[in-house]
Amino acid sequence: MLRGLDIRDILIIDRLDLEFQPGLNVLTGETGAGKSILLDSLGFVLGWRGRADLVRSGAERGEVTAWFEVPQGHAAREVLAEAGLPDGDELVLRRTNTTDGRKTAYVNDRRVSGDVLRRLSDCLVELHGQHDDRGLLDARGHGALLDAFAGHDNLLSELRESWRALAAARKAEAVARDQLEAARAEEDYLRHSVAELDALDPQPGEEADLDARRRGMQAAERVRSDVQQAAQVLGGDGAEAQLVAALRWLEGAADQIGPLLEAPLAALDRAMTELSEAQSGVERCLQALDFDPFELETAEERLFALRALARKHDVLADDLAGLADALRTRLAGLDRGEEELAALGRARADAEAAFDTAATALTASRAAAAKRLDAAMAAELAPLKMERAVFSTRLSGAAPGPAGRDAVSFEVATNPGAPSGPLDRIASGGELSRFLLALKVCLTASTPGVTLIFDEIDRGVGGATADAVGRRLASLAATGGGQVLVVTHSPQVAALGAHHWRVEKSVTGGVTVSRVVPLAPKDRIDEIARMLAGDQVTPAAREAARALLGGR
Repeated sequence: MLRGLDIRDILIIDRLDLEFQPGLNVLTGETGAGKSILLDSLGFVLGWRGRADLVRSGAERGEVTAWFEVPQGHAAREVLAEAGLPDGDELVLRRTNTTDGRKTAYVNDRRVSGDVLRRLSDCLVELHGQHDDRGLLDARGHGALLDAFAGHDNLLSELRESWRALAAARKAEAVARDQLEAARAEEDYLRHSVAELDALDPQPGEEADLDARRRGMQAAERVRSDVQQAAQVLGGDGAEAQLVAALRWLEGAADQIGPLLEAPLAALDRAMTELSEAQSGVERCLQALDFDPFELETAEERLFALRALARKHDVLADDLAGLADALRTRLAGLDRGEEELAALGRARADAEAAFDTAATALTASRAAAAKRLDAAMAAELAPLKMERAVFSTRLSGAAPGPAGRDAVSFEVATNPGAPSGPLDRIASGGELSRFLLALKVCLTASTPGVTLIFDEIDRGVGGATADAVGRRLASLAATGGGQVLVVTHSPQVAALGAHHWRVEKSVTGGVTVSRVVPLAPKDRIDEIARMLAGDQVTPAAREAARALLGGR
């Protein structure tokens, strides 16, 4: 509920403080007095789109502050919580505008974006008028209005859940189908590659082992002939034979010359022992260098085969075994893909059936609610002097989605037998105002805690019809302790207000200033008499005003 509005240096308002009350609040005044400026100012602080040149001439900046009473459970509290803003029983919105066009918004003294401001405004205030394009005339929102009137939140929740499940099932089936088609496209490649890898059966670390063995055998092939020649030189036909001969010759000479050859003979004896050890070592080396040439050929062939297959698949040789496992998994997925795709198809069909059931139930509930709304509108239009008009809630098919498969539109026919059509195309100005008012009365239970503003919604009507409009506005304001603000030129509507303000304009020192004056009971008589009579307020006009006020 809007409790107050503080305006500083906006257009022709220098300073204005207003305190609003529950019930029907009416604002009247001469054309051009500044009533629209009040709505411009309120729209500015709520973040609505509007004129850019708001700052009063001569001022550096303009500022508007609005404060609202927000009871527990009010939708604005959820917006505050999501935005991380302080919460309380009172909500204060403030917005400034400088002469260079910079706008700054605050909520409970915390700076916020225009988006947060607009989200708050959506659950705080509704503006309706002859050229209303924010709510009731927007056919895109008719479905939500009908759902709110129907009160079938449980059906909407079930439908949204079934739609999410259906969307997930369709996506899973589509992904599986794409994967299966891609696998089919490479089936021959997969089967050939797996067979090739299985035939080779590569093992991790095998490449390094084969390479080491190959290098060893190649090295042995190169040095074995040298070692063999060394063995021959050291053997019986080589050094050993020469040493044996030398030893035999020296031993014969020693028998004749005595001890002179003892030292050389001892050295030769040692040399024979070392030679024997050298021969044994060389023989062991030759045995170690022995290899089967076929083994070298086999090792080379397998090593080359491993490396060729690794290049073919662009992986390391040690990764071939893992690649084989991965390809076998993909091939197995292809083999069982048909079964999985069939299972996903059954799951999707089940989800479609569940959505169809939920959508059918919601359509039935909407159809029943549409009949109730049409009946309620008929009851509301009669007191508004439109008993011959027909309001119809049309349901037609729409593409399935999270809101169901229904398109909802409000249509009217102003006279029996006349074709029906959208509100804003069929009704005249005065008729449109009454249709909007009747519709808002019927839907008011769906928007608790929202301040309703009607900008000259009574334009184009007068007399008993204007009185009927005023009574419906008063009834709307009285519903659940609500609040309605009406800008009006109709004395009949003004007389039914619980609270009355007059907007007036004056020129002081060559400067035009607009102000808003709360009216006492006597002042209300004069204002309503002015609305009845014009510039010259007559005693008869005052009597008529008293009659409209019911003797107040």
